[in-house]
Amino acid sequence: MNNFTYSYPTKVYFGEKSAENNLPAELEKIGKNVMLAYGGGSIKKNGVYDELMNILKNAGKNVTEFSGIMSNPTYQKVQEGAELARQNNIDFILAVGGGSVIDCCKVISAQAKISEDLWTFETEKHGSPNEFIPMGAIVTAFGTGAEMNNGAVITHEEKKIKGALWGAFYDFAILDPVYTMTMPLKQVISGAFDSLSHCMETYMGTPREVNLSDEINEACQRNIIRNLRATLKNPQDISARSELVWAAAMAENGMLKIGKITDFQAHMLEHQLGAYTDCNHGEGLAVIHPVLYRHMLPDAEKQFARLAVNVWGISPDGKSVTELANAFISALSEFIKEIGLPTKFSEMGIPETTDFKAIADSTVLTGGCCKKFTKEELFAVLKECAN
Repeated sequence: MNNFTYSYPTKVYFGEKSAENNLPAELEKIGKNVMLAYGGGSIKKNGVYDELMNILKNAGKNVTEFSGIMSNPTYQKVQEGAELARQNNIDFILAVGGGSVIDCCKVISAQAKISEDLWTFETEKHGSPNEFIPMGAIVTAFGTGAEMNNGAVITHEEKKIKGALWGAFYDFAILDPVYTMTMPLKQVISGAFDSLSHCMETYMGTPREVNLSDEINEACQRNIIRNLRATLKNPQDISARSELVWAAAMAENGMLKIGKITDFQAHMLEHQLGAYTDCNHGEGLAVIHPVLYRHMLPDAEKQFARLAVNVWGISPDGKSVTELANAFISALSEFIKEIGLPTKFSEMGIPETTDFKAIADSTVLTGGCCKKFTKEELFAVLKECAN
């Protein structure tokens, strides 16, 4: 295990009526001007908006609404939010939604406090923001675990880059599984697979020998697989939903990454695919993972073999490491089909004429991956995913 320092600043309120029971006390700690940020307006249909507005009103807050945050938040939208925060002297941001809303607000909180362009400051000058508007997150769509870290995935449309920016940690996160019960089943499946991907991406990093973080990781993967199947049988199973919501948080709160250098090459490739196609993140990962993993053999054989046995329950009797590694990829591929996710880009509506070469050439090569990919190899992966 590598050396590490672990500290976690976000308080988590988990369970039914978490907002009703805990948000008023949190609001007592902040200033009067609150930005309520959300996406396309689903919170107005499911009652969450009215509930939160009543809590904010009873707390005596001045509310500025910032809506319309899209599923792949753009840098332009970040700038709109930052300007609105400045104009209204916002003291606190309450982000309500899934990973897109939550990520967007992390960057708004930083950009509102810095005069220069944050993208340039972070990516070109390699600076780190150190002043933020405080924030709280209320999760209504799970999967990304975005409420559990300070990284944000933002699409810079002009630069054709979907990449990471760093903003603030949330002071608190409210995870009420009931809030997620109106998510479309397709979104539930996609989000849960993103959680599984986070676990696998962390597991496939270095060091390759198993450590405590990996063993916790294996349990998280088993949990996601089991509860995804339970959700498919009964989408209103609140117990299964609760497990998936917490698994998403566990996958991104740093616990699984302790002592690890993570992989995340599949994520980097999918991010750039999203920059060019605005595709669904979880679906893109579902197509990419098995193909990328086949290209990772034999470098990743030992880790794949462990996953075959410890996560997917494949008997090691009479099987070589190579056979177990291939059995893992087969099990993952079959599971993707079982839960109804796509297996090729054409099923996502991504045409073969997409500039996959440009996507590969602009993809970040991650240092933690057990196979050191080249841009040409990633291009080959994308072409295989398309056919």
